[in-house]
Amino acid sequence: MKSLLTVFFAFVITHIWGQNATGYIFDEAKKPLETAYVLNQKTNSHAHTNEAGFFNINQTSVGDTLKIVLLGYKSQYFIVKNAEKSTIILPKSIFELDEITINASPKTQNIVSDIDVRINPVNSSQEILRKVPGLFIGQHAGGGKAEQIFLRGFDIDHGTDINITVDGMPVNMVSHAHGQGYADLHFLIPETVGKLDFGKGSYYADKGNLTTAGYVAFSTKDKLDNSAVSIEAGQFNTFRTVGLFKLLSGENNQNAYIATEYLATNGAFESPQNFNRLNVMGKYSTILPNQDKIIISASHFKSRWDASGQVPQRAVESRLISRFGAIDNTEGGQTSRSNINFQFNKRIDNQSFVKTTAYLSQYNFELFSNFTFFLNDSINGDQIKQKEKRNIYGLHSEWNKTVNFGKGELDLQIGGGFRTDDNRDVELSHTVNRKTLIEAIKLGDITETNTFGYANAEFNFGKWLINPAVRFDNFSFIYNDQLATKYATQSIKKSILSPKLNFAYNASRNLQYYLKMGKGFHSNDTRVVVAQTGNEILPAAYSADLGLMWKPQPRLLLNVALWHLYLEQEFVYVGDEGVVEPSGRTRRQGVDMGLRYQMTEGVFFNGDVNYTIARSIDDEKGQNYIPLAPDLTAVGGLTVQKGRWAGSYQFRYLKSRPANEDNSIVAKGYFVNDANVNYQWRNMNLGISVENLFNTAWNETQFATESRLKNEPQSVEEIHFIPGTPFFLKGKMTIQF
Repeated sequence: MKSLLTVFFAFVITHIWGQNATGYIFDEAKKPLETAYVLNQKTNSHAHTNEAGFFNINQTSVGDTLKIVLLGYKSQYFIVKNAEKSTIILPKSIFELDEITINASPKTQNIVSDIDVRINPVNSSQEILRKVPGLFIGQHAGGGKAEQIFLRGFDIDHGTDINITVDGMPVNMVSHAHGQGYADLHFLIPETVGKLDFGKGSYYADKGNLTTAGYVAFSTKDKLDNSAVSIEAGQFNTFRTVGLFKLLSGENNQNAYIATEYLATNGAFESPQNFNRLNVMGKYSTILPNQDKIIISASHFKSRWDASGQVPQRAVESRLISRFGAIDNTEGGQTSRSNINFQFNKRIDNQSFVKTTAYLSQYNFELFSNFTFFLNDSINGDQIKQKEKRNIYGLHSEWNKTVNFGKGELDLQIGGGFRTDDNRDVELSHTVNRKTLIEAIKLGDITETNTFGYANAEFNFGKWLINPAVRFDNFSFIYNDQLATKYATQSIKKSILSPKLNFAYNASRNLQYYLKMGKGFHSNDTRVVVAQTGNEILPAAYSADLGLMWKPQPRLLLNVALWHLYLEQEFVYVGDEGVVEPSGRTRRQGVDMGLRYQMTEGVFFNGDVNYTIARSIDDEKGQNYIPLAPDLTAVGGLTVQKGRWAGSYQFRYLKSRPANEDNSIVAKGYFVNDANVNYQWRNMNLGISVENLFNTAWNETQFATESRLKNEPQSVEEIHFIPGTPFFLKGKMTIQF
């Protein structure tokens, strides 16, 4: 009843206080354009287009001029002539930073990623996550294992504290055989990425489990502008080919394409990686006459590799092996994932719609590792096998409603859904040469279900945005231990409530201040949950951001944020076991700074600096460092686009950081540079790229690990590392048709 009264009074106030201008915004192919910004030049009232490209802007009269802005499209000015709905076409254009307007939104920072993707499109799997400002990655198992992630003073391992999705489908694997939240993004073909949505902290109601440091949401393209085939070849027997094939191109509002990728390389290691990966993806989308939208996609990915493993520092210093040598070169693995994704956006009326995503994934994983060599078994060695086979299925549906009232606007989202992981034969075993089983350490079946619901409201009062939200999550953890003498089902259920409250104040069209506050969480592994009889199941994270987005000049964009994060339970890497285990409470605080500057037409500079103080709360004095938590990172570069030529130079810097709790072992930092140049000739693009331009000797991933080499009398705890790629030259040719 209260909600009906709210809508009624909003309707009355709207008609008393002023008139509205409504309309649709499309691209040249008549596709609705979402999130286009509509600004009344006279009254400063503004609005955004929804999924159907519809906008409703209040306090607008006949004769007022509307400015329509959307990144990647030419800004348009439209004079309101009457009260009828208008149709506005935005043509595509080259990117110009001075056309960007800072608008009131909880996700204003997405402007930064939109700029970066537009200027420097993603063209390798390594670059996909690096598009998030301040996020670092490192590979440490032959190219096929999910990357290690660093963000906001977190060594996130493979995804413990960052929520990652593709087209609304979760990437993270909860209760994974290798580590909680394991996020293998290699099934995503880089050339199909259309949009990158990210947020730092735990301020977003539609993002749940693992959203502590932040989230990353990728959207693939609904359509291709052209079909294309590309071939890459480079050092270390590297070969990659990508095919993008347009099947339907707007006929009857239908689009469809198929994308394929194959990658093979031996890497720079003395023991060849024998790495290969195959991706196949298909996507179909259609817009129905009533503006409903249906998207169906399917993909399959498989990969296998050999790895040289982590190298102990003492073995290199004694010249037992080189930096690219191996103590145990029998490491490696194989993995595959098949996905079906269905998205349906149902238009209810001009100002409300429901968007629904349903998905099914089938996933296989097998990994052989040896972190400690002969520490535990002086005869056979310490190789372990981690294996699982799981099915993931889920549904996420969200109702969206926009209500205009006077000088204000209310955007309301109410959503809910579920996700179930049915994980069979989750295994941890002691093996030799990938073949001989020495001991089955753990073997069992996991069923984990997360049901959730949330409500999010965005009240836009002219220059102010107030965004209260709340989220509820319920978890069911079930484990069957196959090694137990008697059959028994261990189960635990737990719920958590996560409130959020965000504010934004637009002092002008070029300056926004914001304050974000929220509670998030990361779930613990099911096997840990049932072993602890339900203790510390859903440790919470409390965070706050105070920041600004500012355009002091038309072609200069600055963003600064001071932030704080308290985590009830940290997950810390334990080197001598090669696992991640729960630790105590932690506190992080820091500052993020970013700059985007367009020097002249086609010349862009980008830079991000992130400083963090990360400490454990419960450890003894002098033992409160968080292992591998980075405190200073910086990335930046220069991109040039002139006529047929395009090129870029990019750098990344990671400062040396503690590798253990008392900082007695230090993980060495690095400064690495990459560059590329491309030339467009008719329908052909030729390119050359260089990773590690100055051939820096750097360590991509590092751990403080206790290990023992063959015939060593005692174990040693020291840095073990995976060497970073040396100077790496590749050539690329792309033909469009």
